[in-house]
Amino acid sequence: MVFLMLSAPLSGCFSSDGRSGASSDDLEINGSLIAGDWSSVTLKSNKDLSVYIPYFIIDPTSKRAQNGTVLDLEKGDSEQLTWLLPPRNLQPVLLLGEFERKEWPVRNANESWQEWLLDSSNGGAVAVSQNEDNGTYSWLIPHNEDGGPVDVKILDTIRSQRSDLTIDEGVEASGGWLDGRSVYEWVDFITDETLDPLDPADGAKGYLDRWIGNANPGYEDAITYFSGVLDGFGLRTEVHRFQSGTLWVANICAYKDGTTFPDEWLVFGAHFDLAPYLTPTSLLPGQEETGFGTRTGAYDNTAGTAMVLTTASVLADFDARRTMVFCLWSSEEEGLWGSSAFTDDIPSEVTVSNYLNLDMAGVNFPGEYALSASIGEDFNSDTLDQPGMYNLAYWIASDALGLSYELERGKQAWASGGETPLWNDPFVDTVAIYESPTCRSDHCPFQDIGVATLNWNGLADGYPCYHKTCDTLDRMEQYMTTGNATGEANLAHSWDIITWWAVYAFLHMDQTPVPSDN
Repeated sequence: MVFLMLSAPLSGCFSSDGRSGASSDDLEINGSLIAGDWSSVTLKSNKDLSVYIPYFIIDPTSKRAQNGTVLDLEKGDSEQLTWLLPPRNLQPVLLLGEFERKEWPVRNANESWQEWLLDSSNGGAVAVSQNEDNGTYSWLIPHNEDGGPVDVKILDTIRSQRSDLTIDEGVEASGGWLDGRSVYEWVDFITDETLDPLDPADGAKGYLDRWIGNANPGYEDAITYFSGVLDGFGLRTEVHRFQSGTLWVANICAYKDGTTFPDEWLVFGAHFDLAPYLTPTSLLPGQEETGFGTRTGAYDNTAGTAMVLTTASVLADFDARRTMVFCLWSSEEEGLWGSSAFTDDIPSEVTVSNYLNLDMAGVNFPGEYALSASIGEDFNSDTLDQPGMYNLAYWIASDALGLSYELERGKQAWASGGETPLWNDPFVDTVAIYESPTCRSDHCPFQDIGVATLNWNGLADGYPCYHKTCDTLDRMEQYMTTGNATGEANLAHSWDIITWWAVYAFLHMDQTPVPSDN
């Protein structure tokens, strides 16, 4: 519940003179400080103290990921632990205080820990609480008192990078538990138009022509391939087929059953179908931005498909409390048929705790367009209707992703013009989190059944290749090229940001779901 820790004001919480009862020199850390990957280190105390770790750790008893803890260490004690330090903020912090301290300050959701150090007068407080997994490490809950001054130990981390890539290829977003370069390579592979005469489905090396339709060979070929990939991750994969009148759907969903709350489903999805050809003009040379329909759909929505596959690959091995469901939706382009059929067919004993959606994400920051994280459902434009989801989105992006500056620009852009400019116009260094008054993708059916949702997207209506044959990876790179980076590198970083954001949200929501405040 750390994303709700916003209410209690702080005063003088950072101590540089040891008034907290501990100093940074009193805690030794042995082991490699790796950013963006699960790593093991040993903490050793040179005096009696407590240390607040505000990052995901693995509890040694429950073996589950939990959002932070406080360790009480006597002089000479050592504690070996496994943690996940931020992937895109290379200076994480630990808070130190007196031995067996129970109350701690916490940063505001819209600032990084580094910003909090500059001015600790804002923020909230947490208190040590019982582990609800019958685990070893304490949990943390919102509190009214911060416990007074703390000392801070600032760490310097390094994120791993592949040796076979260059800066222009996005090497800086190529390592760790997951990475944006891998998403790029998924999109490149799936949209490969190289002729393959041995492939009767679409005649290409990739998985093209994914238009909904009975017995469409390209569509069925993609269903077979994607379900096989998810099954290969060790997930229980099912193809759900629905047919009623004109509605014809084949959703691909992969399940990792929860071991504590199996009937609570945490769903992450993106549609894999493409806009079908309705007019032939876009097939003519030089007419790629006319007509309607696409073979490849790199942006809409191979990008989202690739991020679902990447997310599923890293979460498949986790012992989740709640059942994780990774879905590739059919028939979004026909009117959300796939996700609607799914929500209409949820077993009576099952509740969906949260839903995360990816549709047209990639042509956005760090390119010259806005990255949007929209929250639903918005009931009243004058009030914040979903504060839990709103604050969680900020909590993750401002620190772990290092986006506090871009988030402030996004807040100003939203206040100035709302959603329409964010979907149409160029923006520099802009990441906007907002409650959306519109709903045009697969999160809509989940909102309709009372589920709080989070949806990522970039340039949409303003993209000239929207539902056109020019919706290719090459065209995405052209739109993502900036004065200081190639389009390929910027795409790798874009997908790195969004995929990490989604996985962090999944880890948070597995421990503490975000209820819809409807």
